Amino acid sequence: MMVSEITPEEQAELDKALYDALNPLASAIRSRQTGLPADRMWEADPVDVALSVLAAWKVVDAEVRRLTARAAATAGSYGASYEQMGAVWGITRQGARKKWPDAVNRSAPATAGRNALALFGGTAELVQTPSGDWSWTGVGADGASAAVADGTRCATAEEAAAHAGVFLKEHALDAVDRS
Repeated sequence: MMVSEITPEEQAELDKALYDALNPLASAIRSRQTGLPADRMWEADPVDVALSVLAAWKVVDAEVRRLTARAAATAGSYGASYEQMGAVWGITRQGARKKWPDAVNRSAPATAGRNALALFGGTAELVQTPSGDWSWTGVGADGASAAVADGTRCATAEEAAAHAGVFLKEHALDAVDRS
């Protein structure tokens, strides 16, 4: 994959959008520093105004780095490799690994994201989605089958296992005999 290039027109639009987003932030920072209203920012000493703008860019830079790390983690959760991420970013695989060390989980076994559960004579499979949520499907000892209700996701594997366990207990053979 090649590093994405933008056209001069796209660059101009991006610059304008960034400056439009930056100006209120720079004004707010300047206002907090001086106690003056934000609308009077540009009346200050040019050095102080320029430093307020620089402080705003620092905030934007930190936010872009945070959002970039989130995008890398999302790509990694969907199976992207450090090599692919590095190619997109224009750096090596090693550079990508250093930049986003937690984006790709290499320590997870091949069965990560899937767990089997056998209880009360039935079985259930717990499955982790790319977003990190968990769901389950199960077949009780009586042959009844079910899945997580209405696409609802569980936050943890333990929560999914608890729901699946309740289903398996309700559909155990001895539970059928007692009814």
